[in-house]
Amino acid sequence: MSNATPPGWYPDAAAPGTDRWWDGTAWTAHTRPAAAPQAFGPPEPVATAPQDLRLPGPAVTASGNGGTAAGRGATRTVALAVAGLIVVGAAVTGAVLLGRDDGGKRPEAGPSGSVTPTTTVTDTPSPTGSPAEDDPKVLVDQLNGITLPIPDGWEKPDRTVEPVLTMRTVNSYECPGSSSDFCYHGTVTSRIASATDITSAEELAEHDIATAADGAYEKNLVGDRIHGGITSHKVLDSASVSVAGRAGYQVRWRVETGKGPGGYVQSLVFPSTIGTESLIIVRYAFDAGPDGPPLSLMDTITKAIRPIGDSATSGGAGSSIAP
Repeated sequence: MSNATPPGWYPDAAAPGTDRWWDGTAWTAHTRPAAAPQAFGPPEPVATAPQDLRLPGPAVTASGNGGTAAGRGATRTVALAVAGLIVVGAAVTGAVLLGRDDGGKRPEAGPSGSVTPTTTVTDTPSPTGSPAEDDPKVLVDQLNGITLPIPDGWEKPDRTVEPVLTMRTVNSYECPGSSSDFCYHGTVTSRIASATDITSAEELAEHDIATAADGAYEKNLVGDRIHGGITSHKVLDSASVSVAGRAGYQVRWRVETGKGPGGYVQSLVFPSTIGTESLIIVRYAFDAGPDGPPLSLMDTITKAIRPIGDSATSGGAGSSIAP
């Protein structure tokens, strides 16, 4: 069992009626309307009033006789009132219980990136999970509401050095210029642009491309140089592009490295299809040379990005593309 809270949508205590995305380490700025509450079990049985429950005094009919019809009507009225109180009481009790965690405390989750949930979440499926997440041919980005098709010969790894959604070629190799690092001939990652104030897709793509190139062919996360470092680059493309029905922007470079064949990197930026429509960054890194994926695969993947649940493609489920 793990004590770490997994990434997912959780109620935002600072904004009632709103869910906020927890990325596994901190709260993000990504929000959406709260999902409708689900029933946790069968309804409580409705109690009926005792048979001898009566209003004081005999019931009198319109003719003045002590008939039983009015008496039964009064009994039903009282019984319904009592049953109503029982149902209301059960609903109030349920609401109080649902608003507390297993320790009897109300969660104090908030939008601040420094706040962590007070509840302990174990290794249970995410409430936002979907069958497509188990499909080896689909990369599902629940946070941003998109799916990406996984090419043949690629995989979505369970663990990565960088905590972002990733798909990559199955086979790895020793990075040129480093005996302790493993590189992949092709890698694609999807992430939310959470550490920037830039709101323009074009501006963010042009700003992000250098970071994408450095991460793929200059240095690893601990600062060790790989591929002998980048010696030069050439801009191959810088243009607007439609992604999942949204207007985005992409910038593509060809990079030369001190060791190895170098490669191609691309930063693709477009608005999320859900929530606050924060900008999404999809980074591509393809090795050049005969072992790298064809450059056209970048465009093929981009065109196949879909919103989750897209009716035309089932959200990308079951679709794959050849390398």
